[in-house]
Amino acid sequence: MPVNHSTENGVAVLSVAGSLGADETQHLEEAVLGLLDKGETRLLFDFSDLDYINSSGLRILVLAYQRLKKNSGKVAICGVKDYIREVFEVSGYDKIFSMYAARGEASKF
Repeated sequence: MPVNHSTENGVAVLSVAGSLGADETQHLEEAVLGLLDKGETRLLFDFSDLDYINSSGLRILVLAYQRLKKNSGKVAICGVKDYIREVFEVSGYDKIFSMYAARGEASKF
């Protein structure tokens, strides 16, 4: 599972492709923890190329949310496919995370 990091308008963007299940979360977790340790306060997860997510993947998002919430930071998600959006809706995570259709819409969350 490739994880690419960039910074746009002061927001750390993590683009994730492929699957985000139990076996694939380590790279994303390392990337998130590295950014948080460097003091990033706004993380945007771009899931435009993500095909699958399970509770292990969602755990990483919650970890980022919990750590950033303490410091008035924010987490947002963009580019979610419809069937993955259903996972967020069923779990109630669509109420926790700001979700945007495309990266451009989320650039100043």
